[in-house]
Amino acid sequence: MTTQTLLKLLTEAGIGSRRRVAEAIINKHVKVNGKIVEDLRYPINTETDFILIDEKPVEITPKKTVTLMLHKPEGFISTASDEKGRKTVLDILPEKYRRLRLYPAGRLDRDSTGLILLTNDGELTYRLTHPRYEFEKEYLIYIEGQLRKDEKQKLERGIRLEDGITRPAIVREAKFSPPFNYSITIHEGKKRQVRRMLEKVGHRVLALKRIRMGNLKLGNLKEGKTRELSQQEVRFLVNQS
Repeated sequence: MTTQTLLKLLTEAGIGSRRRVAEAIINKHVKVNGKIVEDLRYPINTETDFILIDEKPVEITPKKTVTLMLHKPEGFISTASDEKGRKTVLDILPEKYRRLRLYPAGRLDRDSTGLILLTNDGELTYRLTHPRYEFEKEYLIYIEGQLRKDEKQKLERGIRLEDGITRPAIVREAKFSPPFNYSITIHEGKKRQVRRMLEKVGHRVLALKRIRMGNLKLGNLKEGKTRELSQQEVRFLVNQS
């Protein structure tokens, strides 16, 4: 008999992020063999138990774990679905990946481009998105004009936003990546954080592209294309968080 905790099993089955799965269990959306279960560590017999989420059966047979790097184009939403019917990053995926229950591991604004990861590895999603791990992200930005010395120093010290003070950023000139004129490296993942930071010092971001997460670089991957990460690359990502 093979047993696994309910939270771990559902996360690894690609139902959603660890946080989302935990909320579903705690809020009584999950049934095991017809009974509501609220215990995250409830033991599941993977050979005989039957699980429902919101009355829909869950396939708990182990599937291939896949993590994709996508070069997100402008105009796509970084979610698995959108109530307004807008295109999401899942619409870009090659057909062979569409039944693997891949979810975006983090956000990238609709108007932004660049590196985003999609995975059915719940533990990886948790590590990439939870604030406690402070995962480093680097962006190229295009702003009108130049940052003054005092503006750059404010960004590097931390900016007070509506949802808290940002951690110190690394700001450099981007001389060889037109039209982008600066790169900025941050550790948090606040909503539209880079754009809001620049607005606070008087500059509107006209274009933004994420080029790195931890030691994983976008490289020469073309816009709209995907690349499957190797197990070694995934291990490096986990070890950095």
